[in-house]
Amino acid sequence: MIDGTYFSNDICLIVYRDNTIKFTQLYRLTSGEYYHEIKEDIDNLLGLNIKIESITCDGHRAILKAIKQSCKDVILQRCVVHIERECRIWLTTNPKSIAGLELLRIVKKISLITHHHQSQEWIIELYNWYEQHKNYINEKSFSQDSKRYWFKHKLVRRAFVHIKNALPNMFQYLFNDRVPKSTNSLESFFGHLKSHLLLHRGLTKEHRINFIKWYLYFKNRV
Repeated sequence: MIDGTYFSNDICLIVYRDNTIKFTQLYRLTSGEYYHEIKEDIDNLLGLNIKIESITCDGHRAILKAIKQSCKDVILQRCVVHIERECRIWLTTNPKSIAGLELLRIVKKISLITHHHQSQEWIIELYNWYEQHKNYINEKSFSQDSKRYWFKHKLVRRAFVHIKNALPNMFQYLFNDRVPKSTNSLESFFGHLKSHLLLHRGLTKEHRINFIKWYLYFKNRV
């Protein structure tokens, strides 16, 4: 699993963690999730003869690009919890359109899919939704002042496009039980780290970084 999390003082921690043995194989402390750094990290892991069977990530563009460049044949699994969460944010808890309400109902099923036939039924349901509402989500408005078009129902469209782009890599976990379907365990790991760091308020940036390093070191020894 690959994921990044942010701390105060412009600190970003990117962790490369083996889900099977619960071991952090590599980490980077930086200021953001950057393609060239993530690609370098993946290349370093491969250079150490670590066999990567699959990568589960949240779909950050830099991560996806690095995977495509360094190990395009590795199984890629998009975090289904992240997909569902993002779509729920865009659709809100109470969409104002029928299209939005129906798509929200479909979105809520994503993390509940446990069998291949369920995923096929879900894809068919999504396809039927698109066929019924494609005119709505593709509807545009035009500004006479700027002479520009834009999509009128951009949040519903954004949710659908997000799913559409992730779809080829959404259900890899159904074919291989070693592939984690989400980065939840890594996010939980980050949560525990932050709760421990919170007990030491007032640390300088240097000391916060050292705390994170020691935390990762001792967690690998457990």
